[in-house]
Amino acid sequence: MEAMQNINLTSLLDTLISLAAAFVLGGLIGFERQYRQRTAGLRTNVLVAVGAALFVDMANRLNGHEGAAHVMAYVVSGIGFLGAGVIMREEGNVRGLNTAATLWGSAAVGAAAGADLIIEAVLGAVFVLSANTLLRPIVNTINRKPLDVESVEVTNTVYVIAERAHQKMVMAQLEEELERSNYPTHDLDIHAFGEEDVEIEATLAATSVDGDELDALVRRLAALPAVRQAFWSPSTTE
Repeated sequence: MEAMQNINLTSLLDTLISLAAAFVLGGLIGFERQYRQRTAGLRTNVLVAVGAALFVDMANRLNGHEGAAHVMAYVVSGIGFLGAGVIMREEGNVRGLNTAATLWGSAAVGAAAGADLIIEAVLGAVFVLSANTLLRPIVNTINRKPLDVESVEVTNTVYVIAERAHQKMVMAQLEEELERSNYPTHDLDIHAFGEEDVEIEATLAATSVDGDELDALVRRLAALPAVRQAFWSPSTTE
């Protein structure tokens, strides 16, 4: 019967508003992630935001603002384990850091909604979305600028193995594809590869690249009749 005594229509309406706000705002953040096909997409961000909102809302009802503050501290530490699960290291490149940071943002938005700070939750969602969308062109522009140093942490190289007789045509196509994708080359080398083929090695000036974009680029190159194989690889130097 204690469950019946805990039913309070005013509190239920308050909880509904908090969870609905967390659902919608977490969904907006997750939609941007899902659109870009990131590890943590729409459902993950919604669940993080709603879960954080529900925990904080329960603490708020049972223990007041002090209890909500304690639960928020646990949400902050707990979401760190979830974020660590989406961070991967692939051949010298660390991926997933932005996704993990976005999950922190979703949790913060949900916690604010759960604490009945709806306007603050909306502002938080706006800033998280802005960081993931408005800042992206700036980051891409900076990352594609060649560095004025002799050695860099990460070097990205595109390799094309092609018939020796069509070497010039393949090189021209490679340079055209890289220029179209806005990836200037730092160095371009050609090596003998067997008796009839050559290996064209294009070292990119950019230290940070879009893996999906380069994957598509090498697929287009590999489809050329004179190309035996095309691939790209990052490498690290100390």
